[in-house]
Amino acid sequence: MSTEKRGVVVIGDALIDEIRDSSGIRELVGGAALNVAVGLRRLGVPVTLIAMIGADAAGDHIREYLSDHGVTLIDSPSKYGSSRAIVQRAADGEPEYVFNEAAQRRSIRYSDAALDALSDAALVAVSCFPFDVEAEVTALSDAVGETRLVIDPNPRAGMLHDRADFVRGFEALASRAELVKVGFDDAVLLYDGDLDALRERLRELGTGAVLATAGADGAVLETDAGEFTAPIATLPGPVIDTVGAGDATLAAVAEGLVDERPSSDAGWQRLLDRAMLIAAATCRAEGGLLRTPESLAESDRGVSGS
Repeated sequence: MSTEKRGVVVIGDALIDEIRDSSGIRELVGGAALNVAVGLRRLGVPVTLIAMIGADAAGDHIREYLSDHGVTLIDSPSKYGSSRAIVQRAADGEPEYVFNEAAQRRSIRYSDAALDALSDAALVAVSCFPFDVEAEVTALSDAVGETRLVIDPNPRAGMLHDRADFVRGFEALASRAELVKVGFDDAVLLYDGDLDALRERLRELGTGAVLATAGADGAVLETDAGEFTAPIATLPGPVIDTVGAGDATLAAVAEGLVDERPSSDAGWQRLLDRAMLIAAATCRAEGGLLRTPESLAESDRGVSGS
């Protein structure tokens, strides 16, 4: 089989993170789907991002950042401007987000260029999508067609309109997904907080594989081949920012699925172990830009936005 990487299309959010802390206010290009797209590109995969971006200065910043990282953008127009999240740290150190109207009303439209990209893709990855809007879910399902699908529901309390509708829309596509990534926060916000029960439910629905991340407790990857576990990876240097860890994990696992699923237990375990190393490396810098252990010593352009 050829080792040439085939393309991935990522669908979801792209926004500006407005960070407010004791050092002042600064802006980073972010969004879960954007982080996954850039992460995949940094891992050598050709990537197209389909996201809603406004015709404004923030949108220009996002477009420049994606261009800097070699990600092809197919943007949906936004009458509300570009999405923005005000980010502050809670007392426990975790980020708290307040989203503007554009982020809360995000919507994806599938142009001919978008449909062509989707039909040519080896894999489609969806993250932070408005699963609680039935029309958006239907349009996404129709646009993806039979292309292999990876999903991270990535619900945000400040974007969520209806929990039951979100679960319904998410599960409709999760049932046919090759892999779904979920975390403890997803289980709390959407279900009853039991991550193991959520894993079991997704597998019963028909999800091909479930990647469950549980913070300091590491991750579990449940597949037809068995259950694989990995602890948090240990790397030199302090943890600076955990905000991009989940997106980096999804990008790393998706990169390993581009050609085909692993064919052995050892292959699945290597895939999970590598994803955890990449997540740990990403936490060694501020922002959501994917890092690999090999790149930690590099001075990469675009770490804090272009």
